[in-house]
Formats: sequence, C-alpha cells, structure tokens
Amino acid sequence: MKLLPKNIRNKLPEIDSTQYGKDPKVFCKFFLPMTKWSWYATEFDGEDLFFGYVVGDYRELGYFRLSELMSIEGPYGLAVERDLYFDSQPLSEVKKLHE
Repeated sequence: MKLLPKNIRNKLPEIDSTQYGKDPKVFCKFFLPMTKWSWYATEFDGEDLFFGYVVGDYRELGYFRLSELMSIEGPYGLAVERDLYFDSQPLSEVKKLHE
C-alpha cells in the first residue's frame, strides 16, 4: 500500500501554515498494527516532513517523517499503514479519541 497517495498529498497544507489556527484539520492517519502508535498528519512539506499529532507512549504535537514511517517494522514484521477509513476532521476530535 502506498502510504501517501497523490490525492492526499495534494490536500495537506504546507508546514507552519496552520500554526495560528485554533483547530487545524487532520487529513490522514497512519498506524502501526498491534501497537498503540498512530500518527495524524495536519501539515506536510511536500517531500518527507509532516507535522501532526503523535500517539504512542505519550500524546504530543510534533514532526515526523514519511521515510521513518516507511522504515518502521513492528510486531511480526508488520509495517505502518494508512487508515483507509479515516475521514478528515478537526484535531480536537482526534484528541478526544485518545483521552
């Protein structure tokens, strides 16, 4: 599966373009099966760098890279996947899912 198809890539705002907004929109979710790790993208530099909400050992806003997501190997050799059923939504709604 392609982690970041063109139709999603083209929707993502540039890095730092939503930093002053009250509730940025999350455009896609990546997750590592059989773990608690999820990455929610709100911005993208067009090449490799995302900004968004990361859920793992802790929940935090921060940067993560497409190349890193593609290189992660989880339990039983599983790879990071994009949630095909994730609908774009405000960050506040995503945060509620992880309270």
